[in-house]
Amino acid sequence: MTKRLCILGSTGSIGVNTLCVVRSLAGRAQVQALCAGKNLELLAAQISEFHPSVVAVALPECIEPLRARLAAGRYAQPLKILAGTEGSTEAAADPEVDFVVSASHGVTGLTATYAAVRAGKQIGLANKETLVVAGDLVTRAAREQGVEILPIDSEHSAVHQCLRSGRDGEVRRLILTGSGGPFLKSSRKMLDTATPEQALKHPVWKMGGRVTVDSATLMNKGLEIIEAHWLFGLPPSVIEVVIHPESAVHSMIEFHDGSVIAQLSVADMRLPIQYALTYPERVAVNGDIPSLDLVGARRLRFLEPDLKRFPCLALAREALDEGGAMPCILNAADEVAVEAFLAGRLRFSAIPRVIEEVMGKGWSGDFRSLDDVLACDGEARRRGREAALRIQ
Repeated sequence: MTKRLCILGSTGSIGVNTLCVVRSLAGRAQVQALCAGKNLELLAAQISEFHPSVVAVALPECIEPLRARLAAGRYAQPLKILAGTEGSTEAAADPEVDFVVSASHGVTGLTATYAAVRAGKQIGLANKETLVVAGDLVTRAAREQGVEILPIDSEHSAVHQCLRSGRDGEVRRLILTGSGGPFLKSSRKMLDTATPEQALKHPVWKMGGRVTVDSATLMNKGLEIIEAHWLFGLPPSVIEVVIHPESAVHSMIEFHDGSVIAQLSVADMRLPIQYALTYPERVAVNGDIPSLDLVGARRLRFLEPDLKRFPCLALAREALDEGGAMPCILNAADEVAVEAFLAGRLRFSAIPRVIEEVMGKGWSGDFRSLDDVLACDGEARRRGREAALRIQ
């Protein structure tokens, strides 16, 4: 059966890799809708190749320039072009869509993904924010609609695969692995003067700016703990993180009998994307993805994360333990702090200080609707910008 896809964030790294997988799946997947930001040149090329019926762009003023690019390329097929968060939401809930790849970040990704879940679409989730900031709302809606959320990021895809070896009630530990980022061996003193250029040099993966900096602070592992809690229904106490510089083991599950099941592969995002798109089957991968060279790896190391040098991991655990609005606040404050760092307005070592200050400002309450989530997100961002100005 051919899956009809809506790709949220089609011009980003995950979106581009998803389209690479679609090319290799020989008719198993068809693009119904593409949602992107302002990279109209790449979006026009994607439209010309994959012929979606619906497209959404970031802003209404992007519609005519996109139409002009398509006309210049003599593209004549019928195409509905939408704009903004409302457009992405409409595209994700389109009746002709079966499967939504959630790869766009921020409010657009959250709102459109939540709409897709409520419309009964199967979800391939690469957007951590969806479950970090609104995990209870989204997973409750998924249960009500009978929707399966399949993780696309490498760590949670690995967990999903490992869990197929046993029953949910048999899990003793869920072990997330992380490379440790570019500052694994750096001193705390060096972190005070770390530059955006240094933080963006990830040793393994090529990712967007925020997620790469989050990898450098280990906040990405903290967000993954929160996401794993909601994805797999496991208590935070059984979810652990280890540093694994070789990035061959993408995550592990320990069962009650002491058996540890690990998922290993080369570091290539096309593998978890294809796993999600073809689940529960496994199909042959594209020939240009190599097999894992176990002999060449020589050794696999596992290290405890240093919480004194990387306090963001502890802050994420604190947010999950507190629950309610706190994970949303954590995520918003982190995004604002990372933006300030990348713009040269905040020291790298001050990122966790901004997050901690915003988290400590008397928040309370749970979310009863997506509007509650968005209001909290907006207020946390406002306070985060104020904190970043003071702390610098």
